Amino acid sequence: MRRRRYLPLLLSALAVVIMTGYLVFRVVDYPLIEITARSESQSLKGYTLFAPTVDDLGYDLQEPGEIHLIDMAGKIVHTWYVLGSVQLAKLKPDGNLLYATRDRSFKQRAGIREIDPFGNVLWFYECWADHDFYLLGNGNILIHYIEDKEAPAIGPGTIRCLRIIEVTPQRDIVWEWRGEEHLEELTGLVGIEFPLDKEGQRLFDWAHSNTCQVIGENRTSSKDPRFRPGNILISYCNLNTIGVIDKETGRIVWAWGPGVLDGQHNPQMLENGNLLIFDNGTERGYSRIIELDPLSERTVWEYNDKDSDAPRFYSPFISGVQPLPNENVFVCQGAYFRGDLMSRFYHFFSKSLLRRETMSSRLFEVTRQGQVVWDCTLTANGKSLDGVYQATRYSTYYVQPLLETLEKLERDHTRKLKSVPYIR
Repeated sequence: MRRRRYLPLLLSALAVVIMTGYLVFRVVDYPLIEITARSESQSLKGYTLFAPTVDDLGYDLQEPGEIHLIDMAGKIVHTWYVLGSVQLAKLKPDGNLLYATRDRSFKQRAGIREIDPFGNVLWFYECWADHDFYLLGNGNILIHYIEDKEAPAIGPGTIRCLRIIEVTPQRDIVWEWRGEEHLEELTGLVGIEFPLDKEGQRLFDWAHSNTCQVIGENRTSSKDPRFRPGNILISYCNLNTIGVIDKETGRIVWAWGPGVLDGQHNPQMLENGNLLIFDNGTERGYSRIIELDPLSERTVWEYNDKDSDAPRFYSPFISGVQPLPNENVFVCQGAYFRGDLMSRFYHFFSKSLLRRETMSSRLFEVTRQGQVVWDCTLTANGKSLDGVYQATRYSTYYVQPLLETLEKLERDHTRKLKSVPYIR
């Protein structure tokens, strides 16, 4: 009789042990890169570059950050290991890599670095780099960075201000622009009144600028010189405003967004003369990609999934967008909140038991008809970690110099740094 009485308890305990063991096994085996959709006929074949954002908060160097290049199947082709902060990486045509730190970087190590495939630092420009940079055709680099200073025209106390500079390979500054010197233009174009009536962090980081994209050849420029090649797109996230800087005069000559945009990132000028924008929807509660005709200020195309049975597209911060040659759009959803049970358990286990921060991001390619033809979920864990700020899809042809270098040197992607950007 006793055996029969305790049998249900023993079976229940055994079931708990088996289930716990299964969950632990699944957590250990949790896929950090997972391709959830792929259409070979409709997606643009190539390689994808991304880096989980890592902060650098002091003198103690932490674990190396990782910048990954993956193929269409999600296989890691190469990894660059970097010490200190990393936010944004871009591959050069010769196979070397440029990467930038971020606003939360330890200042003594902040800046833009060029590294070879093994992480050796070939070039370094020291500055408080933040959010974006752009490699120009003449070899110069346009750098977006920040300065904390007093700017009474914006508000009282210390204010975070945008500075954009063009730097030569010899580290000479040949052009510069300061955001706090161009407030009247924003007032005239979109009606933003200064000084701002804000409090706390929102006043300190009044603009939270996140973009310095150079305008290329486009059809709108023949109708309106404000959009001529060489001018610069900017994005003031906290003001829900994007604008165009005239490179020659330094003036903001076009601006748009208040009342429509909501915490946007990464505007891009298309060859057809329209603007492609990642509109985060921070307060709205869903994200969208919009294509804007800048002359009529009319949205001519939009992607969102808010009306779907299972909405997935919402990133209240970071993120970016890239137009592809096949007319599809490549999207980096920097913050991705996976709702399945296993993902919830993985994040809980990592944070509660392993004391490691976790963050998921999503990269996907979508057609103009709204069909997702390539979908990749990324999960990272570590210290001082954030999501993937932006990612880039490169063609096989563009990546070939890097692949040839790796083949010649016969090294694998796990090789560590040979030289480290320590404080000088």
